[in-house]
Amino acid sequence: MKKIFQVLIMFLAVNALGQKSGKTDEDQIKDLITNSFQEIFSDLDQKALDVYCTQDFLLLETGEVWNMDKMKGYVKRASEEKTEVKRINSFDFIEIKINGKMAWVAYRNKAEFMLRGEVLREINWLESATAILTEEGWKLQLLHSTLAKD
Repeated sequence: MKKIFQVLIMFLAVNALGQKSGKTDEDQIKDLITNSFQEIFSDLDQKALDVYCTQDFLLLETGEVWNMDKMKGYVKRASEEKTEVKRINSFDFIEIKINGKMAWVAYRNKAEFMLRGEVLREINWLESATAILTEEGWKLQLLHSTLAKD
């Protein structure tokens, strides 16, 4: 009886671990994009840059090159502005390609800037990103952003 109980406990533990890591790489890439935009550009959490981006991360933003120093400066300045406007991001994923520890993703990104339930402004981008698989999980290495027509 004791051995049956031990086997049952081991089965449950292995099953629980498997469910925790049950997301596909594609789902993890979608989460990477969604969560990074939420925490970096909506919540303006400077620490999120280190969570979601490699140290050599580059953002190609409508003709400008932003490295991690510029990104941290932007997030710091934006977080110091006291505003009630909230940024709501939504994504339409076009394609995701994964090859070993490297991935790229193409998607449409829409940001709605809202105040008290009213959309003040909407901005649309066509974007692509590359990510690498690290010991901490997938991280963004390059993000290319081009303004798109509404």
